[in-house]
Amino acid sequence: MRISLLACRIAPAAIVVLAGCTPASPSPQPASPTPRPTRTVCGSPVEKGPLPEWAQAGFSGDSSMPHVMGDQGEIVAAIFAYPLAVVRPDGSNNKILWVPKTAFPTGDLVIEARLDGSDVSANRSVPGGPGPSIIDLPQPGCWRLTLTWPEHTDTMDLVYQ
Repeated sequence: MRISLLACRIAPAAIVVLAGCTPASPSPQPASPTPRPTRTVCGSPVEKGPLPEWAQAGFSGDSSMPHVMGDQGEIVAAIFAYPLAVVRPDGSNNKILWVPKTAFPTGDLVIEARLDGSDVSANRSVPGGPGPSIIDLPQPGCWRLTLTWPEHTDTMDLVYQ
C-alpha cells in the first residue's frame, strides 16, 4: 500500500517536470517550395476556377475554365473542351492550350502519353512549343503525360472519356 501511495504522489510531479522540458512552440522550419500532392490514383486534379495568374496572358475578363497544373508547376493545360473524350459526338475537338510558366527557347512540345495500367502509349507534338493544340488519344482512361519542351519537363494525368 505504501508503494502505490508513493507512486500516486510522484507520478503527477513527474508529469509537471516533463511538461516543462518541452518547447512552448515548435521551432521554425525553413521555407521550402510547396510540392504538388502525390496522387494515389490516376488523374491530376482538374481545377475549374481562374487560371494561375502567370497563365492569364491573352485572356480578358474572367479566366475561369477547367485546367490541370503540371506536377512540377511548370505548365498548365487549359482545357477548352471539357471533359476530354475519345469520341466527341458534337463534333468539337479536344482543344488544350498549353501555357508554360516561364519563357523558353524555340522548340516543340513533345508529349509522351501512356494509358495507366497498360502498355498502350501515344506520342504527340505541338510545333513551336507550348500553345494551342488538339490532343486526341486513342482510348478512354487515364493518360499519364510526360511533357517536354526546350529546357523543361513536367508531368500530369489527363482523363479521356
